[in-house]
Amino acid sequence: MTNASKSKAWRSAAASRIALVAAACAAAFMGTYDYVSGNAAQIAADSDVINTTTSTPSPGDSATPFTEASAGDCVTWDVGSDGSFSNFNVTDCSDQHRFEVATVENLAIYPTSEFGPEAEMPNMERQAQLREELCQGSTLNYLEGQFDPAGKYSIAPILPPSDAWANGDRTMLCGLQTTNEDGIPQRTEGRVSEVDQANLAAPGECREIGEDQVLRTVDCAKPHQMETISVVNLGEEMPQETPSVEEQNDFLASRCADDAIAYVGDEEKLYQSTLQPYWGTISETSWNGGTRSVNCSLIHAGKDGNSFSDIVGTATDGRDGLTINGNPPEKQPERNPLRGSEDGDSNNQPAPNEPAPAPAQ
Repeated sequence: MTNASKSKAWRSAAASRIALVAAACAAAFMGTYDYVSGNAAQIAADSDVINTTTSTPSPGDSATPFTEASAGDCVTWDVGSDGSFSNFNVTDCSDQHRFEVATVENLAIYPTSEFGPEAEMPNMERQAQLREELCQGSTLNYLEGQFDPAGKYSIAPILPPSDAWANGDRTMLCGLQTTNEDGIPQRTEGRVSEVDQANLAAPGECREIGEDQVLRTVDCAKPHQMETISVVNLGEEMPQETPSVEEQNDFLASRCADDAIAYVGDEEKLYQSTLQPYWGTISETSWNGGTRSVNCSLIHAGKDGNSFSDIVGTATDGRDGLTINGNPPEKQPERNPLRGSEDGDSNNQPAPNEPAPAPAQ
């Protein structure tokens, strides 16, 4: 067997085991690729319902009345350092914005005992209910099926600024937003139905899996479980009909291994780091909804094969710049010749950085 074919065989063998580890740890991604729509109400109650009710009144709050927004518009506002909202305005969807309006609802048609002239704004729990009652179905109809419920966008309602509500505005906008880990709507460009909806990290970002099973971007000098090395657009690489998970894994096994080597500098450096490639795959539901891209990352699989190790440092600094669960990376057996060398026999050399198999799911 040639060195090149041994390299390909290692990647293929590693891929199946990495995929098993990925399956075992899928919950760490908040269902990024296997979202259960029945959880929507709870998710909304916890974090997705963002409104302008904490807005500090300013001239910008009323310069563009909340009621000017129509279905199909994109809107934005400023977020202060204290989390306050101001300067609501309608903008072109090709420009940066925080919210795409799917429908406009008039809460005044509800019983006046709930949303009458003297009524206070609905609390977050009630907003979550309104999301399910008024926003969910209408927003999905607006998108005509082009929505990945596991992607970066969420369906949410927003209410008028507090001064507008006090003046009798009972408009509620239903639409789409993407939020950061703190639930603050982020600026985005383009209409949701026309962009890649993948929930991605940028190369070089390190991600921590919190006790709440939420992925957060952290400084790589702090404990984390994965380091992002690349973004792969499978729509460009696999333009046929929805590729199966097996087809995605076959392609990504090689692609992410190549990206990992390029990211750290060379294969021996990757081998000595004890880190291994890891990637996500896209379900048929997500693909049909508009997601095309995945991250390749580096992880260290726990010895039980069912967990991630804690990493401190970045793989680009090599083994001397890393700790794994508080210790330096384990010293790896010398490989002679190195995989990829044309000199000598490479038989019986250890396969680099293969994760342990995870329990069957």
